[in-house]
Amino acid sequence: MKLFIQEHMLLFLVQVIQFSGIAFLLYMDGYTNVSMLLYIFGLGFFFLFVYLIYQYVTRRRVYERLEKPLNHLDEAMEDSGQAPLAEALDLFMKRQYRVYQQSLMEAERQKEEHLMFMERWVHQMKTPLSVIELTSKEVDEPASSNIREETDRMKNGLQNVLYMARMRSVEDDFKVEPVALGEAVQAVVDENKRFFIRNRVYPKLETTNTFVETDKKWLEFILHQLMQNAVKYSAGKAQQIVISNYQVEDRYVLEVKDFGIGIPPEDQRRVYDPFFTGEHGRTYRESTGMGLYLVKEISDHLNHGIEMESVVGEGTTFRITFSGAQSLFSS
Repeated sequence: MKLFIQEHMLLFLVQVIQFSGIAFLLYMDGYTNVSMLLYIFGLGFFFLFVYLIYQYVTRRRVYERLEKPLNHLDEAMEDSGQAPLAEALDLFMKRQYRVYQQSLMEAERQKEEHLMFMERWVHQMKTPLSVIELTSKEVDEPASSNIREETDRMKNGLQNVLYMARMRSVEDDFKVEPVALGEAVQAVVDENKRFFIRNRVYPKLETTNTFVETDKKWLEFILHQLMQNAVKYSAGKAQQIVISNYQVEDRYVLEVKDFGIGIPPEDQRRVYDPFFTGEHGRTYRESTGMGLYLVKEISDHLNHGIEMESVVGEGTTFRITFSGAQSLFSS
């Protein structure tokens, strides 16, 4: 109704000005039959209101569609009536819907091609990295250790690229099943042994084989990111990080705790933002700002909680909370 009134307000004002002008000219010409003038003007306004009512009735669904936002794209295909304007609107909306569908299909195709290219590229890069690692064994120290350190960094970066690409279709990649927390933690620790030794920061495991429903591969990726950060920001300050799991009421919690430099209060609310590196990013040049972003996104998709506590100069603790609504087992 509001849109209809706005559209026809000018017409109504023009009619009022027109009738007023006619009355003024007749009065200046000496016409004094007020009753006849009122009758003529009343008849004119009557036909005007009849016209406006007809316009509203025949175009009511058009105005309703224009005033109400779409909740679903399929609503764009609804019928607006038989009036010429309504039929023109329906035809326009159908054409736009087809254009949108074609654009969406093209975007999906390009996304799939991009994802396929990224996955293939990452896997192809792993082969020369493995060759470099094998070759480094024939090189004397400390050059050999330096080469392996750089290849480890490259592997970590390639892994992040691969998981970032897979985030586009993360739901299709999930395989939720009972996973032993202790085994998952041990697997990530074994994978990062050289990283621990190189930074002289070592893990203290206080985990048990409590089973939670999650995706093993994505959980290990989360743990990998948290352990890498814990070690990186503890190096030179502390020699230990603690990984533990425990139960709080009906929920299970997996905790990664370090005793490093901590996160400034002004940065804590933004640690999950993509590409945010904060104050430490200027000191630790390896920071990309994507690790914790991926951790948060994956946790949300898996319906796991993610919490953080940090005190500057004392360390940082990350907790992954597994929902009590899932099937949980202990052993």
